[in-house]
Amino acid sequence: MALTDTLARHLASARVRNFILAVILFNAIILGLETSPAVMRRAGALILLLDQICLAIFVAELAAKLFVFRGKFFRDGWNIFDFIIVGISLVPAAQGFSALRALRILRVLRVLSVAPQLRRVVEGLVTALPGMGSVFMLMALIFYIGAVMATKLFGFAFPEWFGTLGRSGYTLFQVMTLESWSMGIVRPVMEVYPLAWMFFLPFILVTTFAVVNLLVGLIVNSMQDAHQEETVEATDAYRADVQEKLAAVEAKLDALIAAKKD
Repeated sequence: MALTDTLARHLASARVRNFILAVILFNAIILGLETSPAVMRRAGALILLLDQICLAIFVAELAAKLFVFRGKFFRDGWNIFDFIIVGISLVPAAQGFSALRALRILRVLRVLSVAPQLRRVVEGLVTALPGMGSVFMLMALIFYIGAVMATKLFGFAFPEWFGTLGRSGYTLFQVMTLESWSMGIVRPVMEVYPLAWMFFLPFILVTTFAVVNLLVGLIVNSMQDAHQEETVEATDAYRADVQEKLAAVEAKLDALIAAKKD
């Protein structure tokens, strides 16, 4: 029991957390160096050894957490996230799994579970997913209507862009991102259909400037709510700690007063 408590304190300490963060960042540099043929020719063996050491540290950390928390380990979504990321790195490169070895770079994502600020961002994004689902449904409906209209209007003259429903949807997605939308798509279409701007301009206003900004607003609000909850929890924890210390001081004072009276 004493060993479990000691491990739990060490795992929760800022020193261990910062050490794991440093290993993650160092491992990210190592994985980047592995993509350089010149570097691998000069120090390939050393780089692979350092990569294995980093992986061993991650495995040891997860093993320690499993030993301390046991079944409770899998009740935390971040623990499951770390378990999957490290588990992918342990998949052998042979027997058709060589493509999965490229996923070792996903270890860098462990920064999300170690850095509190990044965790807050991800939690805010996850909290916004239900509202984002409704916005995505609205976006899909707008895109479907726009793709049907564009195929009917411009498909005959521009089959490469609007010949099918799928091509129209992809072209409209490009228009929504504002990537070469004017000179690349809309102006050539307007040379054949001068009034085409009456279709494209409302589409851009609705999708790019309305729906997309609605998504951004949902994410920002969710992050603000997550930050407020974290602030409240920190305040409550600080208040409880102060009250506990005050109670301890009062108990000592009462004991001293009682001793003097005796």
